[in-house]
Amino acid sequence: MKGFAMIQIGKAGWIEKEKPVAGPYDAICRPLALAPCTSDIHTVFEGAIGERYNMILGHEAVGEVVEVGSEVRDFKVGDRVVVPAITPDWHTREIQEGYHQHSGGMLAGWKFSNIKDGSMAEYFHVNDADMNLALLPDGIPLETAAMIPDMMTTGFHGAENGDIQFGDTVAVLGIGPVGLMAVAGAKLRGAGRIIVVGSRPVCVDVAKFYGATDVVNYRDGDIADQILKITDGKGVDVVIIAGGSVDVMASAVKIAKPGGRISNINYFGEGEFLPVPRVEWGCGMAHKTIRGGLCPGGRVRMEKLIELVKYNRVDPGKLVTHVFKGIENVEKALMLMKDKPKDLIKPVVLVD
Repeated sequence: MKGFAMIQIGKAGWIEKEKPVAGPYDAICRPLALAPCTSDIHTVFEGAIGERYNMILGHEAVGEVVEVGSEVRDFKVGDRVVVPAITPDWHTREIQEGYHQHSGGMLAGWKFSNIKDGSMAEYFHVNDADMNLALLPDGIPLETAAMIPDMMTTGFHGAENGDIQFGDTVAVLGIGPVGLMAVAGAKLRGAGRIIVVGSRPVCVDVAKFYGATDVVNYRDGDIADQILKITDGKGVDVVIIAGGSVDVMASAVKIAKPGGRISNINYFGEGEFLPVPRVEWGCGMAHKTIRGGLCPGGRVRMEKLIELVKYNRVDPGKLVTHVFKGIENVEKALMLMKDKPKDLIKPVVLVD
């Protein structure tokens, strides 16, 4: 089969590989819709997780089951499924400890395009199929469904880790697709004022659709200064970091009020350290909590997010600005994520 792969750091292209084989608890799928991710850009062009050779990319997919192992009970050939970006080994110790994203080691629940071939191929392998696949209901467009495996679950995780309470003031730093889903998640959890940081009009418009009340443009000056000014120097209850360089952590600490929560869902692809400013940290005693988390995956998480889409609580399809047809356009879609033209939020490739 053919797949679009990270050949080495700084280089990606089409390669030929053997079709994967399903173990007794696994499934083989063919992609119906694929979405490249900024994480793919960090992985390939920044070497964020280290060298990888001939590793097929892609961790955002809707697929059709073409083969199941002998012990798979809940899925059959022909099922259309949402495939989460995070597909843990559900028999590991970390499951009982409550962190399935790290089953088998730190970040090891993230398998696609990290420790095994991803979904940008004619066929791809899913481990623990009964625990890692979710049926796609009729009525949800493929391009909308392709936003669930990563963008939706990651953005919502930002709101969850921020422990947003009714009426909280929330700042979302970065309104790419993940940040936009964080805005939607913050609104669903009951945030009052939602301040977003971004500059591209296409993203600002969607942020307002999802519930943003204020927009801060980083081109107009220091974002911490701007947010402190519009909050009368008080800061915010929750900061969600959804983009930016390592320096964004310092801004988040400055913006959070004493007792505030900082929730990071940003993939820091470069740098050795994240700076925390001493004074704004209250010399270490400001009760400002920082939590960073890899997005939840697995079947139950996907099924719950599907319910939110099915019953019109949120429409992640608003993220999709570019749609391509044919798997050969995966490279074109990926490079859009690298170049980020002004009219882009998220591209999707429909394989059929």
